[in-house]
Amino acid sequence: MEPVVHLRATVALLGRFPALAGIDLDVGRGEIVLLRGPNGAGKTTLLRVLAGLIPPVRGEARVLGHELPAEARAVRRRVGLLGHGAALFEELTAADNVGFWGRACRASGDDIEAALGLVGLDGRLRDVPVARLSAGQRRRTSLACLLARRPELWLLDEPHAGLDNDARDLLDGLVRQAVSQGATVVMSSHELDRAEALAHRTVALAGGMTTAARPGDEPAPGEAGHGTPAPLPDPPEEAHGTPAVAPELTSMAEVAGTTPEGGGPEAARSVTEGGAGSGNGSGAGKPESVTGVPYVA
Repeated sequence: MEPVVHLRATVALLGRFPALAGIDLDVGRGEIVLLRGPNGAGKTTLLRVLAGLIPPVRGEARVLGHELPAEARAVRRRVGLLGHGAALFEELTAADNVGFWGRACRASGDDIEAALGLVGLDGRLRDVPVARLSAGQRRRTSLACLLARRPELWLLDEPHAGLDNDARDLLDGLVRQAVSQGATVVMSSHELDRAEALAHRTVALAGGMTTAARPGDEPAPGEAGHGTPAPLPDPPEEAHGTPAVAPELTSMAEVAGTTPEGGGPEAARSVTEGGAGSGNGSGAGKPESVTGVPYVA
């Protein structure tokens, strides 16, 4: 079976700096893989490459069977990235935010309501403007946006940040449930005790390359996770004078491949007021949700 993630000698640039300097990695369907390493090791860059937001400039990169960067749009339709930013409209309610991002991906009204319920936002909090929510409640709202997307590949960047212990347990349970239904997870976290208990294996990064995995998981040379030094490349012709990283939009907007028309909350509200029937989420090939129906047949 083809891996969900396949990287070989992959190089990605931030400007002219090789944030990934020849990384090798394979991730199989249904795995939870933890990326660990110091700040600047390349964890966030790797997640954004896998999300189709930063183009690799050398080596092989394939996600869900799609070649990067040529098929980045197809990748973005099938992944969910929970990044550092909240990716929320402050003036809109939690329900309106989840509704907007869900319908941007053609999620059904039932999936949107289920996502709100799964993170505990189906009561009075659903109608509270995001500007009045606590940091943890905002993080729950962002998580609900990811759930409504019904991603096949979850990309989680410090997912436990800003959550209390109950919410962290909830997140871990949702991750395990999604994986049991066929999803795949790649995550980074500095909360190693919790993250390592959740992950099936750990891959260490340093200097934009994979190093040894957790004891007992070290791959043989030439297999996934075994880094090989790569000479620093010249940026591709199109990168000269242009940052190689995508503009710093919110993670949800980038991965959804959309921003609200006009760039403001009124445009988002106009979408959410369209009702649950405005997107049915039943398109051909669309993975099913974490709400009880398997992702993969």
